[in-house]
Parts: sequence; structure tokens; C-alpha cells
Amino acid sequence: MDRNKMKAVILAAGKGTRLQTEGNTLPKVMRVAAGRPLLAHVLSALDFIPKEDCVIVVGYKKETVTEAFPEYIFAEQKEQLGTGHAVMAAFSRLDGYNGQLLVCYGDMPLLKRETYKALIDEHISSGNVCTILSGTSDLDLPYGRIIRGKNGEFLGVVEDKDATPEQKKIRELNIGVYVFDAPSLRGVLSELKSNNAQGEYYLTDAPLILKEKGCRVGVYCRELGYEIIGVNTPEQLRQTEEILLK
Repeated sequence: MDRNKMKAVILAAGKGTRLQTEGNTLPKVMRVAAGRPLLAHVLSALDFIPKEDCVIVVGYKKETVTEAFPEYIFAEQKEQLGTGHAVMAAFSRLDGYNGQLLVCYGDMPLLKRETYKALIDEHISSGNVCTILSGTSDLDLPYGRIIRGKNGEFLGVVEDKDATPEQKKIRELNIGVYVFDAPSLRGVLSELKSNNAQGEYYLTDAPLILKEKGCRVGVYCRELGYEIIGVNTPEQLRQTEEILLK
């Protein structure tokens, strides 16, 4: 396998129900901030990866996304059954690929190019099979928490909805952005289970399964501040636009 070969999967299948106000029925990633769709901001930050090496996972109103970004590769997630399920759909367009795979979200327009690159550098230099981007931020966000052991080693991720009051106090958040060795990830996707509060297949379970198999899993923690914001509500869309315009 080629440690330095890199492709990206961008998760962009969501409807964005909480954003659908004033009769706006666009998919979440096509909502506009600072004059461009959210997804356009994400793809700009990923411009160091060739377009033909980026797989965008689409679902709800997929034509609006595929028509706006015709030079990219697309995979369809027919039912929205969670992030793990979305990545399974992406593998339909990654046949035989044996390099590294960045997995990120199409609705996080504030994450910077430098952050993605630093995560990839950490992954490659550490020889990890999976590297999780975690971030600290003063913002109160419903993100999963990184669980660490006594020596700071990675023990797992607990989703916000499944977290105990004690776990909710953890400030190190899981952003949902990872770099995986593609064949290793492909090998564990079938082991994801949907026995959680949402009844979904969480990609967050994959690092732990890999770790249990003896694979090297690392966490790259970075102070992310506003970069951490994903757009789920009209309020977050306004906030994101203000930051982008600055």
C-alpha cells in the first residue's frame, strides 16, 4: 500500500431538516454562506487533493449537488442510515483503492486547509491505520467526546446523545474527520452495529474496532475554535456566514 496516496470522501447526503425554513428545501450542503454553497467552501479547503480523487456521498436531492460540482466523483447513499453507512456507499467508487482516505463533512465550511493537511501529516508520520481529528473549543456543541485512558491513550468515542453527564464534561470533541488506511477501513465497515440511540451505523465505532484488532489508532488534537462549527441550524448558518465574511 502507498502511505502517501490520498483520496477524500466528503459526506454530503443530509437533508438538513432544521435548516429548511422559509420554504427552502435545498440539501444542507447547498445552503449558501458568504455567496457560495457550504460544500464549495469545503472543497476549496480540500483543493490539494485532485477532484477525481474526491468522492462526494449524496442522497437527498442529489441532482442539485451533482449538477453544481460536475467535475467530482459521486456515490449515492439511498437511505440515510448514519455516517458509517455513508462511507460504505462511498466504497462503491473506491474499488481496489489501497492508499489513505480522508473522511470529512460537506457542512463544515470553516475547517481550514492547514487543519486537514496537519491531520494527514500526523497520520502518515505516526504510521497510524486511523487518525482522528479532535478539537477543543469553548463553544457548546453536541459532538461526541474523546475518551482517553490514564496515560492519554485513545479508548473510544461516545456520541453526545449516548454520553453520561460525566462524559459530557469532557472538552475534547470528536469532529467527525478522520484519515484511515482504506483497506483496513473497508475490512471493518461490515462490523459496525446500529444498536444506539439513533439506530444508525456510526463511523465513530470504526476506530475502536480497528484498535481492538491491534491496529495503530491515534488522535490528533488541535485547538479549533470556530473551525469546529458544522451547520445544522439557521443560527449556525448566520454565524458561519459572519465568520467567512471576516
